Amino acid sequence: MTDSYRDGEDIDLHGYAASAAVFTGLTAAVVLAARRGGRRLPERIRWDDLALLGSATHKASRMLSKERVTSFLRAPFTRYQGPAGSAEVAEQPRGRGWRRTVGELLTCPFCVGTWTAGGFVAGLVLAPRPTRVAASVLTVLTVSDWLQLLWTITDEKAREQ
Repeated sequence: MTDSYRDGEDIDLHGYAASAAVFTGLTAAVVLAARRGGRRLPERIRWDDLALLGSATHKASRMLSKERVTSFLRAPFTRYQGPAGSAEVAEQPRGRGWRRTVGELLTCPFCVGTWTAGGFVAGLVLAPRPTRVAASVLTVLTVSDWLQLLWTITDEKAREQ
């Protein structure tokens, strides 16, 4: 089945299945830890927490998957391809099997976002105050990034006139 699905492409379905199983296992562990610790899972997450964690997840996933300063984390699993804009780099996954699967995960901000979101929601359930503080730092940084980009665009337009 996997060979017919891949159609000659280097796709590691077993690695993807393993990473999905790990994510599911970690989610179950958080639920178990909450119950054993006497915490009740929230019936719903408040809108302000969703906005805070959503913004923080965006920033954390971009930092982990694209920023130049975090390339040391990805280096064992990726190969540098070149610059990719505002302090970001382009990288390709390398190796085979588990190493390549991790490389694919780490170079995809959407993929890293899934794990980051899971971590933030787990933190909100198990340790809400420190999670909100960490998420606030990343959210403030996100706002700062947008202001930096707006400043750059405005400055460039002013110089053109």
